[in-house]
Amino acid sequence: MGTFKAVCLTREEDRFAARVAALDDAALPEGDVTLEVEWSTVNYKDALAIADRAPVVRKWPMVAGIDGAGTVSASAHPAWKPGDRVILNGWGVGEGHWGCLAQRARLKGDWLVRLPEGLAAREAMAIGTAGYTAMLCALALDKQGVKPGDGDILVTGATGGVGSVAVAILSGRGHRVAASTGKAAEEAYLRSLGAAEVIDRAPLAQPGKPLQKERWAGVVDCVGSHTLANACAQARYRGVVAACGLAQGMDFPASVAPFILRGVRLIGVDSVMAPRAEREEAWARLAAELDRAKLASITTPIGLAQAIERAPDVLAGRVRGRLVVDVNA
Repeated sequence: MGTFKAVCLTREEDRFAARVAALDDAALPEGDVTLEVEWSTVNYKDALAIADRAPVVRKWPMVAGIDGAGTVSASAHPAWKPGDRVILNGWGVGEGHWGCLAQRARLKGDWLVRLPEGLAAREAMAIGTAGYTAMLCALALDKQGVKPGDGDILVTGATGGVGSVAVAILSGRGHRVAASTGKAAEEAYLRSLGAAEVIDRAPLAQPGKPLQKERWAGVVDCVGSHTLANACAQARYRGVVAACGLAQGMDFPASVAPFILRGVRLIGVDSVMAPRAEREEAWARLAAELDRAKLASITTPIGLAQAIERAPDVLAGRVRGRLVVDVNA
């Protein structure tokens, strides 16, 4: 038996701690695949857990990290063998099952997706749950019939992980994208990703009328609360709004007016428990469509200890794009 380093979260009585610890292999949870993790990332949910800002963790102690990419070292699952390159995202890992902000993880083979050909582990984690969620949103717009030329697409929380990838994906498909942000200084960054227009988030974040001037053929909303309500109120006739986040809040202070008067469609996007077929489609499309230069431009590499240090920055919106974690650094 060996040891491995991991971001370990503990709670004893009322004392919470997040630290990089050396853990014994014997402590790994049940699972039929052992993964030698190479890269992970810090998603918004990871940051909530690491900073103890929300009741994300359901079992203690917990190893953080809802995303991981690396190589299978042992497997009792028929789909996987040692040497296979795989991705893990979601399935409650880092919440109720030890996660991938660690050098080693033991997981259920049913949770894994094969790393697409030509995609490096670091690139997969630069995409991570955030980029995978962005692709699920883009696919939701596709499946609801939203096409380039139908009208502008609004992306809220555009400098965050989901928003940045959504801007890149949708603009790459030929959509005219309006990026909403509270960071005026990031306009050049958003335009480099493909945004045709950058708008101030402040008006969207305030209470608005239940039905407003028609503007958006589609929306990817990472924010929730008044922002989501206003996006629905501004959607065009039979527009599509994909909701995937709650950075502003879990509330939805809206009316039924956009839905019954304009036929607006509100689509919920869940990345955690999405079926395997949808996951595989999303990852295949990401590998095929996402501009690698744009992906590199939204990526900042850090080590395990920095994952703890940067969690408050993620929650405060001070991180542009994606933090990728070299678990061996």
